[in-house]
Amino acid sequence: MALHVRGVLLPDDEVRDLWLVGDRVTFEPVPGAETVVDGGFVLPGLIDAHCHIGIARGGAPVTSHDQARELARTDVGAGVLAIRDAGSPYPYPELDDEPDLPRLARAGRHIAPPKRYLRDIGVEVGAAEVAATVAAQAAAGNGWVKLVGDWIDRGVGDLAPAWDADTMTAAVAAAHAAGARAAVHTFSESAVEIMVRAGVDSVEHGTGLSLDLIDLMARQGTALVPTMINIRTFGGIADQARAKFPGYADHMIALRDRFPEVVRAAHEAGVPIYVGTDAGGGIDHGLAAEEMLLLHEQAGMPAVDVLAAASWRGREWLGFPGLVEGGLADLTVYPEDPRADLRVVRTPSRIVLRGRVLR
Repeated sequence: MALHVRGVLLPDDEVRDLWLVGDRVTFEPVPGAETVVDGGFVLPGLIDAHCHIGIARGGAPVTSHDQARELARTDVGAGVLAIRDAGSPYPYPELDDEPDLPRLARAGRHIAPPKRYLRDIGVEVGAAEVAATVAAQAAAGNGWVKLVGDWIDRGVGDLAPAWDADTMTAAVAAAHAAGARAAVHTFSESAVEIMVRAGVDSVEHGTGLSLDLIDLMARQGTALVPTMINIRTFGGIADQARAKFPGYADHMIALRDRFPEVVRAAHEAGVPIYVGTDAGGGIDHGLAAEEMLLLHEQAGMPAVDVLAAASWRGREWLGFPGLVEGGLADLTVYPEDPRADLRVVRTPSRIVLRGRVLR
């Protein structure tokens, strides 16, 4: 049966009627449709543009499709109807079209340097193998490749790029040649500079960004997914490392403390920013609303820009059309205007995914 929705449609900011026919949206009236929304503020579903439903709480790979489903359903319950899994050690392409799971944009496994990343999570390869590994992981995902651009180097006692600059630049080129977009994990100043100049498609975290690089990202259209909720954990990371690596610990604290201003500068420069939590491992799923509030309260992004980053603009970036003619039948409804009080996004009153009412 077709569904009828009436409410203030954002970002249009006007009361509209729309109909959901199967998994598609139309603005042409459908006789006999069941009205499931009559009032409130309607968004085309939230996104989490950086999470990992293939990584269980604590950091170990999930071991079954059911585990991955449970994590994904936690996101759906929070109004997140599309996610980008930014690297999964567990393959689950069979979940792409399940009716009660989010739309899935997926990378394959993280590609990391040997013995310099989280155990059992990435494919760890030397410089000579990076390009071929990128091609293989592009085939394992459905449009994205995830590169680990830096991690602690115990030999120097601080963050350092994963490979030499030529190898990292070639990795981005290999992703593009394979028809995939490249996302890069970076904390450090040196690695993020290499990768932005190499033409990477999205910077994950990006704590080491400089004003010059921010301007370059804006000119290139390079996206930033700040994961501010993850950066708040840097204090605990520093505490654990300080006895052996005091320089690294101090560096992580400095990166954490300056990060809200980095994100603010990126937004003001026009860098495309999208909402991602880094859920999986150390961050729980279902926290996209909390990430949105951090972007608003700490980085100073206006509420409407945060909503765009978490909804209609983010969905477009991931390739999931919103509430337009012929778009996808995903939506969340809020009883009050989230532009006036962003905290409203914590409690959607109606969730419709793939044309089915889930709440």
